[in-house]
Amino acid sequence: MRKRLSALAAAGSAIVVLASGSAATAATENYGDYSRMFSRSAGQYWSGGQVGGQWAWSPQNSSTSDISWGDPAQWPPAYAERFVRRGDWVELEGYSGGQGKPVTQVQRVTSEKIGDAGCGNMTDLPSDGGRQHYVRWTIPSAGYCLDASGTITSPAAGTVVHFRHRQRWTAPASCSNAYFAGRTCLSQHEQWWDDNGHAYSLRIDRTQYIARGLGMAFAIRQTVPSTWAAASRYYWSW
Repeated sequence: MRKRLSALAAAGSAIVVLASGSAATAATENYGDYSRMFSRSAGQYWSGGQVGGQWAWSPQNSSTSDISWGDPAQWPPAYAERFVRRGDWVELEGYSGGQGKPVTQVQRVTSEKIGDAGCGNMTDLPSDGGRQHYVRWTIPSAGYCLDASGTITSPAAGTVVHFRHRQRWTAPASCSNAYFAGRTCLSQHEQWWDDNGHAYSLRIDRTQYIARGLGMAFAIRQTVPSTWAAASRYYWSW
């Protein structure tokens, strides 16, 4: 979710996240239980005593859902990311000008690898139409690493952006933030490189915590492009 905080990142207050080992994971637990991607769910995260941003999922059908991130004062944003569930994976299709609109920036991978939680023992991940394998649907008992490289093509604009996206996903663990205690979270540490209007370089380095039964952005810790932290204060359905 490469764009979600780029326009809102600024110095923020510290947050508290306690991960004291893996929590028990039910056999039927899945990414939807944490992200709430197949419900009309939304949330608002705060930083430094003020609103830092907002997100909302908009399911399009039983296997596809769009998520937008932006400023609640200018909602809805003219931006959405499209995710598709394919078997035991959630895959990224691309980006559009808003929820429910056609994808206009198509993301496709040319290389994908999967490995252990420390990004060791990396092996090739078979392609599924070139869509990026973003996260496992069924929550595994151990963390894992995904490393994808490819392109984002905008046919209308005639542009091609080259990217690399490395993610480290953890198993569920106990978590808390400034507003909620005693929760269970997945964490996603992601690094993003691209050449979108500049030399190819690292553009994002951050960790996001996703809370079971609540949703996205339970807590965020970012170091690139700036040091920034936020915690979700409100969650709702729309």
